[in-house]
Amino acid sequence: MKVFFSIIAAAGLGYFLGSLNFSIIVVRMMTGRDIRDMGSKNAGLTNTLRCAGKPCALLTLIGDLLKGVIAVFLARGFCHLLHAGLLPGNDTHYIGYIAGLFAIIGHVFPIYYGFKGGKGVLVGAASFLAVDYKVFLALLAIFVVILAISKYVSLASMISTAYCPLATLLMSWIVDGYSFGRSCFYMLLSLPMAAMVIYMHRTNIRRLIDGNENKFTFNTIDIGRD
Repeated sequence: MKVFFSIIAAAGLGYFLGSLNFSIIVVRMMTGRDIRDMGSKNAGLTNTLRCAGKPCALLTLIGDLLKGVIAVFLARGFCHLLHAGLLPGNDTHYIGYIAGLFAIIGHVFPIYYGFKGGKGVLVGAASFLAVDYKVFLALLAIFVVILAISKYVSLASMISTAYCPLATLLMSWIVDGYSFGRSCFYMLLSLPMAAMVIYMHRTNIRRLIDGNENKFTFNTIDIGRD
């Protein structure tokens, strides 16, 4: 029963925190305007940077990163209070993956904004930073290399995300010393997180195929435009 309540709490915390859209919140507070009526009408970091400026974009970036981290830590804290465990040794590490997954779902389908949100890259990255910083650093390295080669942020995001399950398995098994079975369990938990982020890039995939995707420059940061 404690395990059940821990999972439900992790999912709820992740989803409702993930549903907070800091692009909408920050732009409205700082300019009095609705970012969904500006530019591409996408309530994301790129449109915020283009239409509301760097201060709004920076605060949006911080907010979207923090909500993923906070969701994971709050869920783990609640789980520890209940002393709930699912794997041998009272392991509660899995709770972080559940909170992170639902934070991404909340960001993509926010309950506060008609279930229309962003692609979940920043929230996913922040969640993994909180769940396992080693996996985060490995994926960040892949992201930087692919971005340097291709100049496409969307492509770098998708490729690094695709490596997430494998990085989770290897870091858990080889670096952290968990059993292969437990490491596979963590890998399975990371799969829907990665799949969600990649699925939300389907329009970027089409633009990459058509040759219409924007390339990264230091003057314009394009994180999966809509």
